[in-house]
Amino acid sequence: MTITAEVSRVIAELRQQACDLHAQLTHYELVIWTAGNVSARVPGRELMVIKPSGADYDSLSADDMVVCDLYGNLVDGALAPSSDTAAHAYVYRHMPDVGGVVHTHSTYATAWAARGEPIPCVLTMVADEFGGDIPVGPFALIGDDSIGRGIVDTLRDSRSPAVLMRNHGPFTIGRTARDAVKAAVMVEDVARTVHISRQLGAIPPIDPADVTALFERYQNVYGQPGGYTDTIQENNR
Repeated sequence: MTITAEVSRVIAELRQQACDLHAQLTHYELVIWTAGNVSARVPGRELMVIKPSGADYDSLSADDMVVCDLYGNLVDGALAPSSDTAAHAYVYRHMPDVGGVVHTHSTYATAWAARGEPIPCVLTMVADEFGGDIPVGPFALIGDDSIGRGIVDTLRDSRSPAVLMRNHGPFTIGRTARDAVKAAVMVEDVARTVHISRQLGAIPPIDPADVTALFERYQNVYGQPGGYTDTIQENNR
């Protein structure tokens, strides 16, 4: 696979972005030790940038990020790719609009995954960001594309950018890697709030029509005109 000077420039920017976004996972306490990962699709190429396996967050640098093709094969980098690389690659192959994938073991969202129970849409924040209940995906072993298949099968017909993989933890997707990190932060926040609320008693769900209205407003109206632009992704589509 030929990597031109322009593609090399984009990859260098994505390596830095991915490194910076991994710091957000620790900032929001979504991971511990070396767990979790962020990946970013290289626009216009069958490539992605992802965290190396077992890398320490405190010493992680942009140069540590590895480049793989969308079958999980190492293309560039000195370190072995994340053990979740095949899962990320499967998502990119089968969901062409996805530009970023994130996996965490955040405490409350993972607790819901351990129970195999969707997070119900009982908050406007859940409706805004996830468009309904946050679904549960199937149990899958780590190391091949089984997790990726579960993510795609669960999210293909869902408005949610997050799936709780059973007995494992949350995976999130986004138009960009930044969007996927935002979804990972949000899923942990609502997982905690809904858990606490359930300790007080039964929680009535939001009416589906109101969920749709909230989701469409948040996705299409909320924020500044044009919204946040990820220049790496947008300028290289």
